[in-house]
Parts: sequence; C-alpha cells; structure tokens
Amino acid sequence: MTTDVDQRPEDLQPELFPEEPTRLRRSGRRTGLVLGAAIVLIVGFFVGRSIAPDSSSPTPPASAAAPNVIAVPGAGETVDVGGIAAVAELVGPSVVQLESDTGLGSGVIFDSSGLILTAAHVIEGSDTVQVRLADGRVFEGTVVGTHGATDVGVVSIEGEGFPTAVLGYGTAARVGETAIALGSPFGLEQTVTAGIVSANGRNINGVPMVQTDAAINPGNSGGPLVNGAGHVIGINDLIFSQGGGNDGIGFAIAIDIAIVVAEQLLAGDEVQLAALGVATIPNTTGEGGAIVREVVSGSAADVAGLEVGDRIVTVAGSPVFDPGQLFSEIVTHRPGDSVEIEFWRDGQSQQITVELDGIER
Repeated sequence: MTTDVDQRPEDLQPELFPEEPTRLRRSGRRTGLVLGAAIVLIVGFFVGRSIAPDSSSPTPPASAAAPNVIAVPGAGETVDVGGIAAVAELVGPSVVQLESDTGLGSGVIFDSSGLILTAAHVIEGSDTVQVRLADGRVFEGTVVGTHGATDVGVVSIEGEGFPTAVLGYGTAARVGETAIALGSPFGLEQTVTAGIVSANGRNINGVPMVQTDAAINPGNSGGPLVNGAGHVIGINDLIFSQGGGNDGIGFAIAIDIAIVVAEQLLAGDEVQLAALGVATIPNTTGEGGAIVREVVSGSAADVAGLEVGDRIVTVAGSPVFDPGQLFSEIVTHRPGDSVEIEFWRDGQSQQITVELDGIER
C-alpha cells in the first residue's frame, strides 16, 4: 500500500462507525459527565496520528512570527526535577480550565502575557471562552485561532505576569520515560495523572502524536503532557477506547507541531505544514526505511535530487522505519527548514540537504 508523506496516509484515514466497539475519542469538549463527542473507528488496528520530534539540536521558533513562543534550546538533555509531585507543583499553576458554550476542556499558558495553547476542538466555533486559572481567577479569553487538521488552538487573556510552562521544542519524548497529564477531566480542575511515554512517532489522521498510558479522560483535551523535567512534550487530545472510558491508550499532539501551528496562528497566517514531495511505500526487505515510489515535479525532493527507488532511512538524524514515520518526521519541521536526509541508492548510503516545501492543510 502506498503512503504519501504529503497527504493523509490512506491506511490511517478514519471512518465514522458509531456502532463499532473500538473507538478513538476526543478527550475534551464535554460538559460535566457528558461523553457526546465524535466517535471514530481506526481502520484495522490503530497505527496512530503522531510525530516523532527531532532529537537533534532544534532551530528556535521564529521570533518574527511569534516572539512569545517559549522553547527549550538544545533538545533531549532534560533533568528530572524531583518526581511527579515536583512536576505538578512546577507546571500546575500554568494549567487552565476552558469553558465554552459547548463544554469544558483544558489549556496551558505558554507566555506570561496570557497566551494559552489548547486543542482546537475544545474552542472551535467560539469567539470567546471562560478561562479559569489554577489560583481561581477567571478571565474572558479570546480565541486567537484554531487549525482543525492538527487540532491545535490558541487563546489569549488580558494581563501580564501569568505563570507559564516550558514548551519542550525539540525535546524528543523517550519511550518509557515519565509522562504526566494535567487538566480538568470531567470538569475536575487541576487533576494530575501519571504514566509513561508508551510510544512516539504515532501518526494518527496525519498528525504526529505521543502515546501514553497516563489516564486521559473527557476534559483533559488541550492540557499539557509533560516529562520528568516539567517540559511540555504534547497537548492531550485523544483516547483509544472500546467502552468510552480510559483504556490506558491516550494521545497527545507532539509539541513540535503544536508550536509550528501556534506560531502561524499568532501571526495571522494561513497554516502551512512542511512537505517533502514524495510518495513512498514500505520496505519489505526487513531493512526498514521508506522507498520512494514517486517524486513530485518541482518539489523539495525533486530539487534536492531524490529519485524513485531511493530508500529513505533518516530525517535530521532520526531513524525512519516506514512511510508513516517519514511523514511524521517531516511535519515536525517548519516549511523552509533545511534538513539532512539519509537514503540508500544502488547499495550505497548517501546524504542530501532538503529545503522543505510548505503546503496548506
């Protein structure tokens, strides 16, 4: 089966089958105990909508587009701050409850001027929302923008000196490390649950996500998933459930793509995601990688010299095991970024630098 890294992979497109028992549910946009959100069945066993954040040294977010976006310079080297309780104390003050006309969700303040990152489905359709801070203060929040394809949204409140969380741009979520989810499940404010990063690089509906077994429930959507250093590694978004409750399989939008989208929303731009310009198929030889089946004429891949038959094995130093992961690795970057791609051609390993395209999604 062919998977195009510039389009939603065909095998990951969900279908609406409300009668089926195995479902992927949004974890927000409910009021109280109401569980009435969209019900989605993943075709076959879910593969995941996710990204694998690049573990190489990242480029800081573009200050011209969004000067208030916080990032961790120098990815990967994080230090545990002292356990789950210490992380909760560190990050908790920046976690907010969001209430719109249609339900409740969560968010996280990422700039002291009052910028809040959340999931788009928590606030979509609203111009303003009620924002309740951890200290009990309530503000009217303005919806800056939403992007449905990635489910990322931004809200702002008036003021200054608000407590903030650190967005771990370029901080690769490591499988097995502590994962802590904060938010307002079922409207219960300032709830903390913990588990581990179960998987990384999950590609669900064309969005890179981090998988976790930390309990994520209705109302958690939009809240942060953080690591042991207190860095936000994802925005809680979905649960995989057979009965509608938490089955220990939750998903958070990987923070790198959330930042890329938030920057563009804050700048008032149409959101574009990075694209390579190839269609690929899985490698069936057992060696991993994604084999180029087609190169789009004039695309970033074409300009850089990729050819049909090339087997792509790394992007910016991160290994690529299949076409879905290739897609995830590409969209964690910004349009216009230059990335190193390693591939095999005629039995020899080669490297090229590609300046990524940008396409609206």
